[in-house]
Amino acid sequence: MHKPFRPDPEPAMADAPAPALKKGSLVRLNRAAYNGSLEARASDVVIPDYVLEGPGEILAINGDHAQLRWRRPVPDVWLRLDQLEAYPVS
Repeated sequence: MHKPFRPDPEPAMADAPAPALKKGSLVRLNRAAYNGSLEARASDVVIPDYVLEGPGEILAINGDHAQLRWRRPVPDVWLRLDQLEAYPVS
């Protein structure tokens, strides 16, 4: 005898972990992930300290890129999410 099909009460996507970085997250640039990237080759050779020290705030996410605003009078930038790391909370 066959058991009737019963779908799971929770969809499979509900088990997926939430992304670590989201709009409003405080981040800094991961130097190892950034070095050698297309973004690094298209930018100034010297990385500003504030980008590496953070915090920058994620204003928007579009695909695998995030728009960042730094707490400095500098323009917002777009970087890949995999080049960012969460700003450590002290």
